[in-house]
Amino acid sequence: MAHDNTFFVSTPIYYPSDKLHIGHTYCTVAADAIARYKRLTGADVMFLTGTDEHGQKIETKANEAGCTPQEFVDHIVEGEGGILDLWKLMNISNDRFIRTTDDYHVEAVQKIFRKMYDKGDIYKGAYKGKYCTPCESFWTESQLVDGKCPDCGRDVHDAEEEAYFFRLSKYADRIQHLLEDTDFLQPRTRVNEMVNNFIKPGLEDLCVSRTSFKWGVPVDFDPGHVVYVWVDALFNYATAMGYCNDKYNDYERYWPATVHFVGKEIVRFHSIIWPAMLMSVEEPLPKHVYGHGWLVIDGGKMSKSKGNVVDPYVLAEKFGVDALRFFLLRTFPFGTDGNFTNELLINTINIDLANKLGNLVSRTTGMIEKYFGGTLPTERENDGIDCDLKTAACELRDRYEAEMEKFQFQNALEEIFKVIERANKYIDETAPWALGKDETKRVRLATVLYNLLETVRICTTLLTPFVPESCEKIFTKIGAGCESCRSWDKANVWGTLCADATVSKGENLFPRIDAEKALAELEALQEAQRKAALPAIELEPYVEEEVDFDTFLKSDFRAVKIKNCETVKKSDKLLKFTLDDGSGVDRTILSGIRQYYAPEDLIGKTAIAILNLPPRKMMGIPSCGMLISAVHKEKGEEKLHLMLIDDSVPAGAKLC
Repeated sequence: MAHDNTFFVSTPIYYPSDKLHIGHTYCTVAADAIARYKRLTGADVMFLTGTDEHGQKIETKANEAGCTPQEFVDHIVEGEGGILDLWKLMNISNDRFIRTTDDYHVEAVQKIFRKMYDKGDIYKGAYKGKYCTPCESFWTESQLVDGKCPDCGRDVHDAEEEAYFFRLSKYADRIQHLLEDTDFLQPRTRVNEMVNNFIKPGLEDLCVSRTSFKWGVPVDFDPGHVVYVWVDALFNYATAMGYCNDKYNDYERYWPATVHFVGKEIVRFHSIIWPAMLMSVEEPLPKHVYGHGWLVIDGGKMSKSKGNVVDPYVLAEKFGVDALRFFLLRTFPFGTDGNFTNELLINTINIDLANKLGNLVSRTTGMIEKYFGGTLPTERENDGIDCDLKTAACELRDRYEAEMEKFQFQNALEEIFKVIERANKYIDETAPWALGKDETKRVRLATVLYNLLETVRICTTLLTPFVPESCEKIFTKIGAGCESCRSWDKANVWGTLCADATVSKGENLFPRIDAEKALAELEALQEAQRKAALPAIELEPYVEEEVDFDTFLKSDFRAVKIKNCETVKKSDKLLKFTLDDGSGVDRTILSGIRQYYAPEDLIGKTAIAILNLPPRKMMGIPSCGMLISAVHKEKGEEKLHLMLIDDSVPAGAKLC
């Protein structure tokens, strides 16, 4: 069991996306902030993140890219602009990084799967239901929303195959108790959603293996089956500590995990399936799962498919990594959605970092350089007006700690900036520029400026988890070189900084941004990125020869219902369609589109055909007409789209 002074925080392991956006960084920056905070307090911290690299959608994307799944994920994770690059850019201080393709993890998952099977919690059956490929999720009909995946809103498809099932229903009562009667799932608003939507309607056993694709952890005792990606992915938290493997030996030291930070769309997996599987293998549950909200644009989740992603590399280059980290945790309550706009980002930087923090540091160090050559004298002359600032600064740590322990980053930062605002007000109250004009007030002036330095020191110590690079620069500016000056233990102790501290003003840390200019530049950059992301389309040459209108009218275009579709023996191109054309007699048309469509995917669809072409034999089969398709080249590869229309159009309806 984990020791009292250990703290294990994890993010979900990320699907290797070929287009990373600012939303991908949100959870990890939050986890990084809490890890840095806990290290600051003296805790023994394990911060884990990684990548979830198995599943059908990876296999499909690799096929589309013309490479193996392993080559695909290696490029996305380790290549230029990949996950590891992004974490380096965002100054993420993770202690360990796991890839679910790591050999030790694969072997551990096989042992875990067998352990649950030997216990009787996994059994073989047949799966028939709805499956969402992007989410790697199975759904019942009642769980769909308007016939689509309730998580991502995409289409689902019928899936039927031999599969193993996990007895999730066996643990329904224990999971309900865990959610309703403990603080396991946070924030509390997530609990009702899980209980009402998933447990009370009846928790069904979970399909935990697949046979329709190969890219996954093989079930070692039943060839052809691969472990369901969410079983594989969830156990990363334990295997990365050494559970069921010899790679690491930290399981006893750090398990159970203190908190898993996860996006709200995967709370179901982490708060229902994950604890049930841990109960099955009789291991302790993590202490908390925290389901945070999304960064959204105009109310919709950032998504490559929607074309609304925001590039973190662009923002970091333009405004700085620390400014971006700060914005993510200062602006939105961690448990709720946050509506991202470029205007909000710029305003947050200008108001908090430039006007409040940057201005305080710049004015304080600038006045010490101006009036004392950069080094304060040691004499002091206190005044009653100092007490309010000293009290606010010394009591800050306790207020800050209370919010950080609840993962309320926005509130913790608010407490810091209340003190920063108080310090800026103190400058106006004490008017050091006036004291500097009176030689008899030099001791009082030194006292005022020392009080400001101490306030900056305390605030900077507590800001370190959020803007670590900037805080290092501030410590250098204010002469806080020793580790003791920056420590948690001294963050509520007044008078820690040397009385004769030497400062260096240097350049402003957070220069004010010209909002109008920056917005115009960002919009231009993002528009260029959107255009660059569009596929390079190459169209067939246009036909210059004109067609007589009366001749065109002789073409009989009709809506046809696809009753059946099958491959043609000895042909790798042809599909044979049996069509209802409204005449009451089935029509056969052959079409060379086999490489683009699976026959079963077209049955029941409504297409367009030209019917009054003379019959033409193909592979010995008469083809009576032609189905209409659109064709183009995309990045040099030919793409074909069978023209499908609304199914409400009846068979035989004439196109005009």
